[in-house]
Amino acid sequence: MAAPKKGRSASAQSKPWRSLALILIAIVALTGGMFASGHTTPRLGIDLAGGTSITLRAVPEKGQESAINKTNMNTAVDIMNRRVNGLGVSEAEVQTQGDKNIIVNIPKGTNSKEARDQVGTTAKLYFRPVIATEVSGGAATATPSPSASSSASGKATDKATDKAGSSASPSTSASPSASASTQGRAVTDALKADSSPSASSSAAASASPTPSASVDPATAKLQAQYAALDCSKKSVRSTAGKSAKATEPTVACGQNSGGQWQKYVLGAAAVDGTDVKKAQAVFNTTTAAGWTVTMEFTNKGSKKFGDITGELAKNQQPQNQFAIVLDGEVVSDPSVSQALTGGSAEISGSFGQQEAQSLANMLSYGALPLTFKEDSVTTVTAALGGEQLHAGLIAGAIGLALVVIYLLIFYRGLSVIAIPSLLVSAALTYVIMALLGPAIGFALNLPAVCGAIVAIGITADSFIVFFERIRDEIREGRSLRPAVERAWPRARRTILVSDFVSFLAAAVLFIVTVGKVQGFAFTLGLTTVLDVVVVFLFTKPLMTILARKKFFANGHKFSGLDPKALGAKPPLRRTRRPAAPVDPKEA
Repeated sequence: MAAPKKGRSASAQSKPWRSLALILIAIVALTGGMFASGHTTPRLGIDLAGGTSITLRAVPEKGQESAINKTNMNTAVDIMNRRVNGLGVSEAEVQTQGDKNIIVNIPKGTNSKEARDQVGTTAKLYFRPVIATEVSGGAATATPSPSASSSASGKATDKATDKAGSSASPSTSASPSASASTQGRAVTDALKADSSPSASSSAAASASPTPSASVDPATAKLQAQYAALDCSKKSVRSTAGKSAKATEPTVACGQNSGGQWQKYVLGAAAVDGTDVKKAQAVFNTTTAAGWTVTMEFTNKGSKKFGDITGELAKNQQPQNQFAIVLDGEVVSDPSVSQALTGGSAEISGSFGQQEAQSLANMLSYGALPLTFKEDSVTTVTAALGGEQLHAGLIAGAIGLALVVIYLLIFYRGLSVIAIPSLLVSAALTYVIMALLGPAIGFALNLPAVCGAIVAIGITADSFIVFFERIRDEIREGRSLRPAVERAWPRARRTILVSDFVSFLAAAVLFIVTVGKVQGFAFTLGLTTVLDVVVVFLFTKPLMTILARKKFFANGHKFSGLDPKALGAKPPLRRTRRPAAPVDPKEA
């Protein structure tokens, strides 16, 4: 009888407990992690758990009605998708409806309010020179508070990255020192200089108490807007500076670190959001800054940023400050003492982690090509999805029961190996799905459930391939133990090829599709990988162990490996070469 080959196969045959121990430890560790995380069930998608549906309508800018086209709408969908996924909201659906509408469906259990704020936000980012600023409702001033420090920026220039250590909140001015009339002339002089940051504060000092009679109407209008601006009112803040063009001066509002609202007169934009190449939230452990947002500029943006900071550094406060304006609101107003030419900057201040990540997310994924208005926000119930899930689970249970019956009828005792293998695969799939919810935002939807049901057949197919290879070896006349070891290399090769094809199909489907179909592809790919793990680390070692038991080794009629029932040939025996005849003469 042929003996199993020595080497790796023999080692695997003699130590199957190692593989079983390894996969059981993995199951225990993953299960422990699931309970420790507090997420003991997979997160459900909007079709199963309900959620929020947002309808956004594209609104054309004045004179730019042609901008609402298929290309810009598709670009907007792509950006919104990346923004929502940047929040960890997987399984969210973003799709066009008609020519002007975009529908965003966000599953329950995610931060739908933050998602609402981000999906339709145009995220227009500008760096504008500060011409004047004061606490809204207080006396006008041309002098910012001491919190707008230039030392941080000077320190940043010593670094290779030129990260500007600025405040994330606009500067405050609790004790303004300049009169309103002085401020009015400072605004006038700065605007006459085409909003150039080089308009020095000496102009304000030498200005007459009242604006010159030569002030053009646009400047006078801006002065009037600034004087009447009350940023403490929400209705005023919602419109201040929102419609300003990048090439024109504007007024704006921002909240300082003390919680007070502050108003600004800002010059034309010197740098815009398209000049920012990358932004990310970073927890700064080297200083007391806490959460910060770092920005890297493009080559073109680096030059613009270096030029504007170089010009601003020549002025006195507040005209050595630039305001970082996001969708018309000032989020930071750092001052500079010298040009920052390193191509990067850092916004720091009173950021929390969520605020920093939210800002970095919008800056990273760019501005929408169109302006959108929120038409409706509705809550989606999971009643229909719940019924479909119930029906799907019943179908899955029926399918699993049929597979078990098939195994019991055709493979009899071998079902003792197949059924536990199916249970191990199901346990791993469930635990990993539960962990992927908080980890990467994975949400289980109906197509994903279908993918898990299809995986039952893929896993059962791997067992059948292995069992049939063993039966082939027994039909050749081999006993069970060598039959298992000789069948494994052939079965392994077939299983790997089959699973590779399934995984490749799932990967292609995941890449080329969007929305719910990706849930099916992801689940199919995950269960295919787990099939390989279970067959290699559980099914094969368990078969090796049971092959040593008399019930299977002797080919009991209920073992599924009865040589007679399989039509096996007589046992293979080693034959000895006949001895050479002895020459009588030599004897």
